[in-house]
This record gives sequence, C-alpha cells and structure tokens, in this order.
Amino acid sequence: MESNGYCKEELISRVRWSRRRRTKMGRSRPIQIKVRKLQKLIPGGEGLQPDRLFTKTADYILLLRLQVKLLQTLANIYKP
Repeated sequence: MESNGYCKEELISRVRWSRRRRTKMGRSRPIQIKVRKLQKLIPGGEGLQPDRLFTKTADYILLLRLQVKLLQTLANIYKP
C-alpha cells in the first residue's frame, strides 16, 4: 500500500484510465477539422458523412491520376 491508500497497481490503472479518457476526447476535434478541410477539397464533398467522403476521395484521386496519365501521353505524342 502506498501512503495515499492505493496500491501501486490501482494507481497505475487510474493513471492509464485518465490518460485514455483525455486522449480520446482530445482526438476528435482535430479529426473533425481535417474532415471539414477534406470536404472543401473534394468536389461535391460538402455535407457528406465521413464514410461517403472517403469513398468519394478515393474516386477523385483515381480520376486525377487518370487525367495526369492522359496529359502525359498527349505531351509525349505532340513533342516536337
């Protein structure tokens, strides 16, 4: 027993629990900010739920890759 009436294991457990609680509460705000920023970047992303937003983001990335590949191919064809 420690001087404050708790055994060492119980103190460690209490510290871990309070850290977990603070960490979980503190993480949600930055994630919400990132989701809002992503909603602004993706066309049609405003107001989408995160699961739909991530699917739309993946589709948009594929579309952008296709456009880059097409433009590279056109640049190679029309090289002087």
